[in-house]
Amino acid sequence: MARKRNEADGKSRGYRLCLLLAGILLVSAVLLSGCGAPKAAEPDGGAESSSSASETAAVDDGDACVIAADDFSNLQLSDPTVPVYDRYTLSERRAKGLTTVMPDLTPYKEGKVVYLTFDDGPDDKNTPAILDILKENGVHATFYVTGQHAELHPDVLQRIYAEHHAIGNHSYDHDYKKLYTSPDAFLSEMERTDEIIHGILGVRPLILRAPGGVIGHFTKAYEPALKASGYVEHDWNVSSADAAPNHPVAQDFIDNIDGQTDQPVAAHAAIILMHCSEGHEETVKALPEIIRILKAKGYTFGVVTPMTPQPW
Repeated sequence: MARKRNEADGKSRGYRLCLLLAGILLVSAVLLSGCGAPKAAEPDGGAESSSSASETAAVDDGDACVIAADDFSNLQLSDPTVPVYDRYTLSERRAKGLTTVMPDLTPYKEGKVVYLTFDDGPDDKNTPAILDILKENGVHATFYVTGQHAELHPDVLQRIYAEHHAIGNHSYDHDYKKLYTSPDAFLSEMERTDEIIHGILGVRPLILRAPGGVIGHFTKAYEPALKASGYVEHDWNVSSADAAPNHPVAQDFIDNIDGQTDQPVAAHAAIILMHCSEGHEETVKALPEIIRILKAKGYTFGVVTPMTPQPW
């Protein structure tokens, strides 16, 4: 009898141990899911299942990011620190019969917010160095990436996403001759890059930046075309000039940003242009002091979303 009781007790302890281990694994899986880690694209459940998801609004995981609802109804946000993405590419939205049109949104109005933005990456040297500095300083930023560089360095793109920075679309290869022949040509480049980003992360950006900015490139036809495809474009009102042809150095960038953020145009929202691709080692050198100066001026740090105020 004692032997049978011991065997039964052993089996009971083993069963409880299995339950405990299963619970630990389940909690770990929940903690690791969501916007803090790259996701695979969800399977196509059809328009019926996706429409029910829109009613509950696909939201965030621990405020790491917001995933747009199927009808974009959850995009009117009040927190400028939370990135926003779409779970679908434009081709998926069209196939499911979902809207692609960006709704009218009211920009953030509260506080004194600075948006550090980095164009043309990711690369495998300067972008990781910038990410290290941002992490050390507890700051988030926005990375406008090209499809070409995302293909070359998907691991760096995944790190940007996992560390809760915002990701924007910056065309496939930054080729003005292809981009600015028409709105359709421009959007074709953006969709191509969206597909690449979505293939790596399982989400696509709703924000983009026109290479070289819109001035001198966009006609009146571009803005309604972008809205119809669910994009919001942001240029900048503060430039580090780190892409100037006269080979400026770190102190030049620091002085440029320090002076321009004292101007009235940047009093409420300062969108700062920098670059994180090859050849921008001086930007990396300048960044810690730039962050220190901006904190001393009373700025908080946001990431660009569809609600970010326009720079002018």
